[in-house]
Amino acid sequence: MEVYKNQEVQNPLFQKIEQVRRRPGKVRDTHINLSHGSGGKAMRDLIDDVFVKSFDNPILSQLEDQATFDLASLSQHGNRLAFTTDSYVVDPLFFPGSDIGELAVNGTINDLAVSGAKPLYLTCSMILEEGLPVETLRRVVSSMQVAAKKAGVQIVTGDTKVVNRGCADKLFINTAGIGIIPPNIDISPRNIQPGDVVIINGEIGNHGTAILIARGELALETGIESDCQPLHELVAEIIKTCPQIHAVRDATRGGLATVLNEFAQTANVGIRINENAIPIREEVNGVCEILGLEPLYLANEGKLVIVAPSEKADLILVTMQNHPAGKQAAIIGEIIPTPPGIVLLKTAFGAERIIDMLVGDQLPRIC
Repeated sequence: MEVYKNQEVQNPLFQKIEQVRRRPGKVRDTHINLSHGSGGKAMRDLIDDVFVKSFDNPILSQLEDQATFDLASLSQHGNRLAFTTDSYVVDPLFFPGSDIGELAVNGTINDLAVSGAKPLYLTCSMILEEGLPVETLRRVVSSMQVAAKKAGVQIVTGDTKVVNRGCADKLFINTAGIGIIPPNIDISPRNIQPGDVVIINGEIGNHGTAILIARGELALETGIESDCQPLHELVAEIIKTCPQIHAVRDATRGGLATVLNEFAQTANVGIRINENAIPIREEVNGVCEILGLEPLYLANEGKLVIVAPSEKADLILVTMQNHPAGKQAAIIGEIIPTPPGIVLLKTAFGAERIIDMLVGDQLPRIC
């Protein structure tokens, strides 16, 4: 048997077959078709030519059904695992300042970051509509890899499904993320106490407004771009300044108002914010006035809402303003004992009104 194997290996025809079999696949179709999700050669060519070529790293290159990690290397970063998942269905796929690929990477990174975790690994699963241009897919995947490399994370495993034309809208992305939380870090809304202050790292509503304008349904023009960005390095700097930070959350769907209501209800405290202190562009305010929208509910993809002890507030603010993702950071409010579970807005005219949870959806499919 061993002799037979040796002869087989030395056979030029066998060697030629092996070279062809081991050669990375190449997509020759210009548009996605159902065979790209069939599990056969077309699907393997798509994976090789689009995903593996872009995301290439030692873990992904194994092409197993799962990614495996050495536990000892993970434990070097901390003693608790943070694990999250999210799906992205934004319309349009490409919009001012970002696209669905960068959004998927940064959004998942930020969901890990708000726990204080160091993001390490991501997954990428895609649902592709039959007829999607392959070039569009390449562009999205390339954007994901650029964002992952910039953030210092790896995309290590994933999945691809193709559905019939009309059963999806071009492409949807699902991601999961793994990060490690350093010792002695406990970030949770349960830690919020009366007397704490509320801090945000910059202008609200830019992402939601950019998506709205990009859809081309309104005769409006602005220079507003999405604020999509990774926030884990900013969170790490804040933790260095104040390891006892009480709560952190990224204000995505539902905007600033939703995050504050979640904080108030979880901690059973009141929150008062000052309208004049909230960073917001005039263009965003203008669009909201024209369309009857409330900017406090507009989506963001690069904004942190932080609750911290008042005695550390100024130091945290300086730290944030010295970081590129926090140059416009501002203290916008305070935690009050009553009324519990209620968010109050002190308006520019000095009056107060309740800011409730978002009812319905001001702008669907923004992430």
